[in-house]
Amino acid sequence: MANGKTDLKQVFGENVFNDEVMRERLPKNVYKALRRTMDEGVPLDPSVADVVANAMKDWAIEKGATHYTHWFQPMTGITAEKHESFLNTISEGRAITEFSGKSLIKGEPDASSFPSGGIRATFEARGYTVWDATSYAFLKEDEGGLTLCIPTAFCAYTGEALDKKTPLLRSMEAVSKQALRILRLFGNTTAKRVFATVGAEQEYFLIDKDLYLKRKDLVFTGRTLFGAKPPKGQELEDHYFGSLKDRVANFMKDLDYELWKMGIPVKTKHNEVAPAQHEIAPIFENVNIATDHNQVIMDTLKRVANRHNLACLLHEKPFAGVNGSGKHNNWSLSTNEGQNLFEPGKTPHENAQFLIFLSAVIKAVDEYAELLRASAANTGNDHRLGANEAPPAIISMFLGDQLTGILENIENGNGNEKKEREYLRIGVNTLPPLPKDATDRNRTSPFAFTGNKFEFRMVPSSASIANPNVVLNTAVAEVLSEIADRLEGAKDFDSEVNAIVKEIVKNHKRIIFNGDGYSEDWIIEAERRGLKNIKNTVDAITAWISEKSINLFTKHGVFTEVELRARYEIKLEEYIKHINIEARTMIDMVKKQIIPVVLGEVTNIANSINVVKMAMPDLDLTTQAELLKELQLNLNLLKKETLELEAVLEEAHSFNGDIFEKACIFRDRVAEKMKNVRVYGDKLETLIDENKWPFPSYEKLLFYV
Repeated sequence: MANGKTDLKQVFGENVFNDEVMRERLPKNVYKALRRTMDEGVPLDPSVADVVANAMKDWAIEKGATHYTHWFQPMTGITAEKHESFLNTISEGRAITEFSGKSLIKGEPDASSFPSGGIRATFEARGYTVWDATSYAFLKEDEGGLTLCIPTAFCAYTGEALDKKTPLLRSMEAVSKQALRILRLFGNTTAKRVFATVGAEQEYFLIDKDLYLKRKDLVFTGRTLFGAKPPKGQELEDHYFGSLKDRVANFMKDLDYELWKMGIPVKTKHNEVAPAQHEIAPIFENVNIATDHNQVIMDTLKRVANRHNLACLLHEKPFAGVNGSGKHNNWSLSTNEGQNLFEPGKTPHENAQFLIFLSAVIKAVDEYAELLRASAANTGNDHRLGANEAPPAIISMFLGDQLTGILENIENGNGNEKKEREYLRIGVNTLPPLPKDATDRNRTSPFAFTGNKFEFRMVPSSASIANPNVVLNTAVAEVLSEIADRLEGAKDFDSEVNAIVKEIVKNHKRIIFNGDGYSEDWIIEAERRGLKNIKNTVDAITAWISEKSINLFTKHGVFTEVELRARYEIKLEEYIKHINIEARTMIDMVKKQIIPVVLGEVTNIANSINVVKMAMPDLDLTTQAELLKELQLNLNLLKKETLELEAVLEEAHSFNGDIFEKACIFRDRVAEKMKNVRVYGDKLETLIDENKWPFPSYEKLLFYV
């Protein structure tokens, strides 16, 4: 505390075994050896690991920790932990605390219950967690106290990656290797590594926990399977950036401090567009750290919300009729010396380098658009993409009018108009200054250049950011390798740079679109350009196992073909399971909640009509009769559609053919039939007293926070 207030500089990172702590607690030679591992990827000597482990244990115990865990990211999309105490017994009932270098570097959790996509048999339980020394260990605090979390990769006994982190680290190596080749050609001899950097904006909903627990659909699926439209939605646009409610502000304050203590540099928080929707955003970090931190953010959002008797919803579309949630993945490339490779610069030399890297991204996004779409595919995003609050399912790139105009001039060999038709030859003239916001940010674009970075807005709010960044890193690495091959053999370097940029703009300009991505005209125009509109997860994820993808990832050592096919299988299984859970939950809600309530109301109205008729035979009972008729009609239709959903679900389960075909059945028949069931459920909600309806309405969920 400083001056009676919290000292943010002391709070930030207080629960992280960071560089400052390591400098203080490790011998100089050990510290230097560990830094070489972290900065240059040099293998860590076991004797060094023992010293680091002991220092880490002492630090954690001093902080109050009793257990440690190898914290990893299996292909479930969430994190996993197995807690081990530091305690070890010795003779005569006495105990000591112990944590060796071997325990630090490697763990051996049961891998049988984690998704493997056929890489391993269920009975082959062994899996390994391997310390990722490039991501700082941290202390996580919950109701059980403090636990030392050691970020690790997770692999099978046979060596295949069973997690999100391992391919991401491989992709970082790939893009660094190829980017350094380009930098060397432009005269940079000092940069040792190039890092992909990311700032991931996280959107989420907060609702009252007591109301949440009364909704089976939210508890089991993360989204509402029923819900009539409330009188007010987001049409007044009064929630976006509005003042925070006290309850939400208190939650956000606790959330900030929890994350700051774990060294997560969250900076921005605000209300989002939909009622009860909010956003939190961190400062840019190395993509490996950013991915770890985003996983911690999602976990902490839920834990802190629970303390405040709130429920945090990370589903992409928890409520129909209002905006859903995404995760804006702001991606860039920077050297270890701090140079952002997407800064245009002020000299001809820097301009040419910028245009080469920019062109590489343009080509990569166009060439591997289907893979990018696949990296953002999940069942929740199927409800969000293409709706009026999210980018369409068509991959396009926004560059802004100024930068697009410059590229067009290069393609056409024309001079820059502002320079009196002086011919723009890369490496000779300088580009006009490009402010970070040269034009309006295009919120309808799934992939937008925003000054010195690219914002990939298609990423699902509930998913790890690992997959999108693996694809971006590897696709850009591939194009950079092609460019480097040409430049390394060029007789006239400047002419070859100019030729490469011209060719890329000419061949891949179809991906550049600065207009309204929500418009029907763009869908038609995109089709004319040959850009695919992949509307659902099942169709999207086939890109993972295309020949083109297999060649890309195996060439750069990011995935083996076995690992790619495993992920394809896992994504299909995941899709089927999600739709199955949703369908079963919907049937359960209809049978056990909606039908009994509606039957009771039908009986009450019928009895009321009979009683009134007996008392006053000549009274006009048209209103009661029409309401009774409407209730019974919609109840019959609800029952009919629910029975058909049950039948379709049973057929889908009995299908024993190809897993892709099975996923298509769940998509085309089960999910579509669920829409019909919802129509009648939502209609009945509008006819029943809200105090009698079996679960909380949208009105209460969205506005009673």
